[in-house]
Amino acid sequence: MKRTALLNSDLSQVIASMGHGDVLVIGDAGLPIPDGPRRIDLAVTRGVPLLTDVLQAVLSEMQVEGVVVADEALSGAKALPAWYPQSLGIAPKTVSHEEFKRRSATARAIVRTGECTPYANIMLIAGVSF
Repeated sequence: MKRTALLNSDLSQVIASMGHGDVLVIGDAGLPIPDGPRRIDLAVTRGVPLLTDVLQAVLSEMQVEGVVVADEALSGAKALPAWYPQSLGIAPKTVSHEEFKRRSATARAIVRTGECTPYANIMLIAGVSF
């Protein structure tokens, strides 16, 4: 059995196969998933699992060099949403929600969570660990 936090074999396999610059999207229950990217559907019911839980597990295995979120996810004065992992230490690039959906079509995979917070979607861009 694995020693790291991430136990989902499909998600772990996608991360292991990613190269520099590849994209993984983790989205809320309503994010449309276009044909093309691999769909990893973890949603069980409203709020299960939460985006933050999935994101924490993914970040335990994935080297991230860039992040994209929708402008609409930012709160007043362009503050980062509560679900954004401050521990990343990366300021996200922001694009419109429509542009975020367009860019998602090029992702290696899109992970659907049970999150029901509007615009709780994050695009992780793979970095290298050396």
